[in-house]
Amino acid sequence: MTEKTDYPMALPPPDGPLTAIGEELLAGGKAASRKSPRGRIIQPLHKQGGDLLQRMLNTLQPGSYIRPHRHAPGRGESIVVLSGTLLYLTFTEEGAVDVVLRLKAGAPEFGVDTEGGIWHCFMALEPDTVLFEVKPGPYDAKADKEFAPWAPEEYSPESAAYLGELLDYAAKHHTCISMKWPDEP
Repeated sequence: MTEKTDYPMALPPPDGPLTAIGEELLAGGKAASRKSPRGRIIQPLHKQGGDLLQRMLNTLQPGSYIRPHRHAPGRGESIVVLSGTLLYLTFTEEGAVDVVLRLKAGAPEFGVDTEGGIWHCFMALEPDTVLFEVKPGPYDAKADKEFAPWAPEEYSPESAAYLGELLDYAAKHHTCISMKWPDEP
């Protein structure tokens, strides 16, 4: 996913004070993420960026590049995989891979809680991987995260190669992880 477009990064939040989280809600995010040039879409559950608790569904497709980043100390995030499989990586200050987790809906490890200040990224290993994410608000796009200076920018020509390197590293160093995309032999 290397071309920037005007496709939205997020869907509108659901109406009303109560939102049932089920297959119907997930289906909308899955369809939108398949159309997105980024290969992912956020379905906010909170109603405004100023809400003190940011809750969302993040639907990803394989090949979507999320640049390694970190949140400010004291601003951690929790992720639970609702469907599909996720590769979650943390990094040292210098950009070396530190921790590799394979998180799968219904598996013994299906989520992660990360404190602020930890470099991390994640990627879908299956189509229609859906995450439930929670992090503190209010949301401020300029202060939400710091991107790793050693990782390529999203939409850069180097981002696809870097994503491939991360997948190769995880496959070589963690034998329980299959890095083949669903359409590869």
